[in-house]
Amino acid sequence: MRFPATTEMVISISAPTKALVEPLVEPLTQQLFICRQCIPPTTDSLWRIDRGAVRTVTWLDDGTVIALGYWGPGDIVGHSLSRVKPYQIECLTSVEMSILPSELWSQALDAMLSHVQQTEELLSILHQKPVSRRLWHFLVWLGQKFGRDVDTGRLIDLQLTHQELAEALGTTRVSVTRMLQEFESEGMLLRHQRQFILRPASINASFQLQDLLQVNPGKVAQAVAS
Repeated sequence: MRFPATTEMVISISAPTKALVEPLVEPLTQQLFICRQCIPPTTDSLWRIDRGAVRTVTWLDDGTVIALGYWGPGDIVGHSLSRVKPYQIECLTSVEMSILPSELWSQALDAMLSHVQQTEELLSILHQKPVSRRLWHFLVWLGQKFGRDVDTGRLIDLQLTHQELAEALGTTRVSVTRMLQEFESEGMLLRHQRQFILRPASINASFQLQDLLQVNPGKVAQAVAS
């Protein structure tokens, strides 16, 4: 996969969110949700993710789904953090969440700041061109946030469909399928059941992509194939 030269900056991916809500005098009420279940809306409380992963989405009048964010342990989500309507929280795995009532929001300022930062990271990815570069940076971001190291690289520990990737990036499922096949043929990633493993060399190349592109876009393929 060769990326054309560009002057866009390489995104900076922050470390995964830790437990950002300060210890509370009274324990929070926890609830369990199954994979693909939608979290019930609340207006006077937020949800803190203790285990698992969710995505927040909206949709257009024609039914087109738009992914707003992907969130994991330590992150907070909820209708009060967004002015987008409709707004839905969908579980990508089995999820354990705690209800954070409004009177305790002042203790979650770090988590709210992290929410803004991650939203901006995803926004910067969404404006990457071409779409193949956008998809690759999104996979690297997912690997940083939801991944774990395995013998062959960095496993993204989520089972995302091609359609869900397309909804996150504003493209089509057919395009995502084609680009993933190209990434695989270039040796940039491996498939493990319904998950992806990013090769270490290709991850390193993505962080050095700006310098490589200014010299010779063909060096990207050489770097990930080495």
